[in-house]
Amino acid sequence: MTESRRCLLKTFVAIVGVFVAPPALSSLLAQNATAPRARVYPNGRDPNAPPDLDEPSHLDPKALQQANRLELKKQVASLSEMVSELKEQVDKMDSNATLSLSVVKKAQQIQKLARQIQGLAKS
Repeated sequence: MTESRRCLLKTFVAIVGVFVAPPALSSLLAQNATAPRARVYPNGRDPNAPPDLDEPSHLDPKALQQANRLELKKQVASLSEMVSELKEQVDKMDSNATLSLSVVKKAQQIQKLARQIQGLAKS
């Protein structure tokens, strides 16, 4: 009698295992099958990668200077345009009137752009 119960129990466990195991295993495999995340290194480069495959270790200083000069020229032209617009607004104003909000905002924009140009000129 105990033998028949064991046999029945084994059969029951086997049937349950057939129906339960595949979904459980597939969910585990799906979790492990995701693509690995790229590791972020402090200096932006994998220390184990061969040096020949990466970008050059130093940038061309002449190319950087040329790019800075072009950016500086663009920003100075923009600054000049903004200053001339501000001058026109101030010339249109009455000498006894208070400054309008648009004039103050334009002056703040000019100041911000001038600081950006100063920082670019220093580098």
